[in-house]
Amino acid sequence: MQISTQELQQVAAAGPRFDMYAGIHKAMRALMADTLLAVGRMDVEDALELAQVSQRVLELLEACRSHLQHENDFLHTAIEARAPGTTGRVAGEHAEHEASIERLAGQVARLRAAPEADRAHEAQRLYRALALFMAENLEHMHYEETVHNAALWAHYPDEDLVAIHDALVASIPPQEMMAIARWLVPFMNPQERAMMLQDMRGKAPAPAFQAILDTVQPHLDQREWAKLAAALALAVVPGLATA
Repeated sequence: MQISTQELQQVAAAGPRFDMYAGIHKAMRALMADTLLAVGRMDVEDALELAQVSQRVLELLEACRSHLQHENDFLHTAIEARAPGTTGRVAGEHAEHEASIERLAGQVARLRAAPEADRAHEAQRLYRALALFMAENLEHMHYEETVHNAALWAHYPDEDLVAIHDALVASIPPQEMMAIARWLVPFMNPQERAMMLQDMRGKAPAPAFQAILDTVQPHLDQREWAKLAAALALAVVPGLATA
């Protein structure tokens, strides 16, 4: 059963709720934008740069593929259990995105295999296709953050949403978690960043928490790191500087 515009407005007016989409979507937007910019400025006459940037595109595509699967397995399942039919539009868009991911991977392969004289043309084709993919995803994520969140908030208390989120996070392999943390933590605002890491410190083993800090610190400026260090009292953690 689709949630109505009136219901959407009522849920939004009820006040802040636990938002499973907010952080990861900031990460995905940042990763897409950074990769798109890298493709746009890539020197196709530099073999090493071509290899590195095209690999970044493949890593983005894998992150997108994994993100779709996580949403399908956890969020869509939860929504459909209480509001059948609500995820129909997004499920269809997920299938389209999976097809787009395959096409983009094919374009990367063509770029890598192209004769030197054709590389600039293939790079421009990849850039434009990636820009359209990002545009589609930006609209898609907005719909999820409004309509899907409204359905979740209408049918689940926050403690249930936290449990669903924790189960999703627990399903992510450590290597994938480290890769997404590099985009997740730096592109949150300071309050979101501190809250997420406080929660993580309470649930993750100490070495895993330290690894996350080591991964994200190089991507925070001095003021951002100082705010995070103060919020987490990192001075009491051996080996950490509070910059």
